[in-house]
Amino acid sequence: MINGIQIEICCGSYDDVLRACAIPEVDRIELNCALELDGLTPSCSLMRAARKATDKKIIAMVRPRPAGFCYTETEKEMMFADAEVFLKNGADGIVFGFLKEDGTVDEADTRRMAELIHSYRKEAVFHKAFDAARDPFASIETLLACQIDRILTSGKEASVIPGIPLLKNLHEKYGSRIEILPGGGVSAANALQTVKETGIRQLHMSAKSSFHDLEDYYAVDGDKIRAVIQTLAE
Repeated sequence: MINGIQIEICCGSYDDVLRACAIPEVDRIELNCALELDGLTPSCSLMRAARKATDKKIIAMVRPRPAGFCYTETEKEMMFADAEVFLKNGADGIVFGFLKEDGTVDEADTRRMAELIHSYRKEAVFHKAFDAARDPFASIETLLACQIDRILTSGKEASVIPGIPLLKNLHEKYGSRIEILPGGGVSAANALQTVKETGIRQLHMSAKSSFHDLEDYYAVDGDKIRAVIQTLAE
């Protein structure tokens, strides 16, 4: 935490976890894999290794494939199975998202997942499937009814800066009942603006850079995290 602002880092590998957790101001890890696909379900061995590596909060992603968030019944059952494995192996919460084909939140499966997570007394987080939903206000009302704890969103825009008006609106209307977590293109250039203009005291970022090993891949860049922290400290 820096100046009362919580920092969550999206980590797609064990090395990412080690880089992020080496920075004291980082509060929370979103654990997944395949950063280049915006994050998919990590392995159980990665969850166990991350738990051993840090006492910071770890929110494990359950997302079986890229593209949309309208899953088959078999995909859903695997998501629930993965979530329970992570919760049994030290996850502090699960981040997930279910939508229907009409662009509304899938209330039944969202409620079922939230109930599973809360049965372990952990945090239920709805990820940026929220931004793909048709109506943000109808969506948040459904998520409140399902007792979701936090929503990761860029305000239905490609990145947080154009999403600031909606982020601020959601936080002002609903922030006392559900956490709004801005994420999407957060960097040293816009972190302070996002916090100041939305009034939200937490940020999510991947802080990723492109690395090369025969081909390019993404990984967490500690220098990018430190640059954001420095801007928030000032």
